[in-house]
Parts: sequence; structure tokens; C-alpha cells
Amino acid sequence: MNTLCLALTFHISLGISARKTAFILRNVFELPTSYQTVLNYTLYAAPFCHQFNLKFKGPVDSTQADDETYIKIAEKHAYSFFFITPTRRKISSYHIDDTRDTLPATIAMNEALRTAADDQCPTLITDGNPSYPSGIHFLNESRDTNKISHKKVIGLQNLDSESTEFRPFKQLIERLNRTYKFHIQAANGFNSKSGAIALTTLFVTYYNFFRPHSSLNYESPIPLDDLLPIPTLQGKWAKVLNTAFSLN
Repeated sequence: MNTLCLALTFHISLGISARKTAFILRNVFELPTSYQTVLNYTLYAAPFCHQFNLKFKGPVDSTQADDETYIKIAEKHAYSFFFITPTRRKISSYHIDDTRDTLPATIAMNEALRTAADDQCPTLITDGNPSYPSGIHFLNESRDTNKISHKKVIGLQNLDSESTEFRPFKQLIERLNRTYKFHIQAANGFNSKSGAIALTTLFVTYYNFFRPHSSLNYESPIPLDDLLPIPTLQGKWAKVLNTAFSLN
């Protein structure tokens, strides 16, 4: 567990490549670890961390912002979908797919709204991708009340009143995308979809539960009482994994 959590600390929390992480474990901590072992650790930990992310996501804001960003899987374009809540800056949904079509957009929106209160009237802010209004129409078909509202922010300049009003929310998700790109940059693309899903899942765990945010007085977006007293990142990873094991 100590080796696993050290690997996650360097590879996920600090955004260091699997090869450099293995080098650090061997030459600093005298732990005989290969880069493939580091990759295997991420594949092993990700399903447990995904359960943890869903279990402890908590309530969401009525207004949420979304964007999808390019990644490369096996030298082909793929897309990571993220939703973020403006109050606590937490990631409320994440999904990876080969396209930007209606189905992946709907999957991401459905998870973003999963923990919303029954009396909330959700507003989703997106770009001009036509997949979102199609998905919202589908989701609203099953809602008798509190229909989902949709606001679009178009382009890089405010050429309409709606883009002007909701641009700050879109900027939140764009900053999240830049942070995400930093943490996956060392991977230099992914060889498989499972690898992309694993690294993205673990990034969300780190971002939501460990990473201090300046706008939150350097608290994490989702501060958990069980994690707050733990001083080290590897200790926090161990606590998350042990908690996730007990969820099965």
C-alpha cells in the first residue's frame, strides 16, 4: 500500500510521468518499481476511486458549467467531459468518449444532476455543441417539474447577452481543463481508453478531495473530516483506497 500510494502521489498528484515516477521510487525510496507497475497501479486504483468519487460527491449547485476537452487515445482524438459547480469548484461529473455526440453529453449531464435536490431548478451552461440541447430535451422528458434550463456561451468574445452573462461560469471550466491538461501532459497521449479513464478518474479524486484551492481559503473542493488530519498526500491516497475497499 505504501508503494502504491507513493506512486499515485508522484504520478497523479504531482503530474509526473510513469517513467519518472518509477525512477523516483527506485532511486529515492529504494523501491524496485518499473514504469509498467506504476501504470498497473493506476488501473488497479481507478475503479475504487471512481466509487469513492460517486459516493462522496455530495450536493451540487443549481448552476453548473460544462466543457469537453481534446485528449489523444491511440493517436486518435477523444474527449473528456467535465462539469464543475461554481460555489465549491468541485467536479460534479466526468466522462470520456470517442465523440462529442448526444449520448456522451447526456451521460455527463445525467451524472452532474444525480445528487441535485428534488426542488432544484438546474441550469447547465455549455458551449454551442448541439449535443447538449438534444440531451437536455431527452432528460426533460422524464422530469414533470423543475425542467433543466440551458445557457450557451458562444465563442471567445461576448457577442450576445447570454454569453456576456454566463461567461464567468465558462471560464471556471476552462481553468479546470487547463489544470487537467497539466496533470495528463506527462502521459503524452494514452495507449488505451482504459488508461485514459483511469488517469482521469484519479485526477478527479485528487482535485476534489486533496488539492487546495486559493478561492476556498486553500481548502479542497470537497473537504472530508477523515482526510483533513492526514498530513501527507500518500496518507490521503491510502485513506481513500481503504475507504473505497469497504464500499464493496
